[in-house]
Amino acid sequence: MLRLALVLLWLVAAALSWWTAPRKQSYEQARADIAAGDVTAYQWGGSWGDSGGPWPWFDASELQTSSTLGPLFAWRTPDGRVHWTDTDRFGQVTTTGAVDPASYSGPGAVGVAQDLRAGDLERRAGVVRAPGVAVTVIGLVLAAVFLGVVVAGPAPVLGTRWFWFWLVAIAPYGLGLLFWLSRERPWSRPAAPASDRERRDRGLFGIGLGILAAVLMSLLLLALNAALGDRWVPRLDA
Repeated sequence: MLRLALVLLWLVAAALSWWTAPRKQSYEQARADIAAGDVTAYQWGGSWGDSGGPWPWFDASELQTSSTLGPLFAWRTPDGRVHWTDTDRFGQVTTTGAVDPASYSGPGAVGVAQDLRAGDLERRAGVVRAPGVAVTVIGLVLAAVFLGVVVAGPAPVLGTRWFWFWLVAIAPYGLGLLFWLSRERPWSRPAAPASDRERRDRGLFGIGLGILAAVLMSLLLLALNAALGDRWVPRLDA
């Protein structure tokens, strides 16, 4: 039951992270959502970067600020989803002088800013892509349970403590944790006999396996993004 509870917590956090992951939209879609008032929060930035969260499994990508507002514009819609667009890529825009163009990265950003002012949405500026409280708490709970069992619990049967630590820490999206739950089956196996401990997987193997998992997952996500699009497999590239 404990293993099942951890898997269910992982599924909840993964689903929330997928739902709120930034998805690229067209410049026209950004202006259409602003015109319709479907912007609950928005943010300007120059590039996407790691938010530097305490545990990387469900870490959020956040917009990094630049010297001017733009060129990236991200916004949240009422359904909780986050979208973004590159305001340097637009078909046509008319600047009216309603905002100071020197504050923005280009005419595309100025056009969006004009729409925000016209729709009385400027007050909704803020951070649109921060990990939700539920996702953060779940990630910390999973990490605490894993570390508690691996560090203070009985000796693992199939891998050393360092093997599991490095694999779970490096493998993306908490996949190492799922592998640990399925392979070691904590709370149902006795400690490894002293005679078998020399045959367990070691820390260096855990590091290599974690790196391999990260590389393979990146390639898989690239392929799925090309096949299914940003709606199903979001990808942060301009």
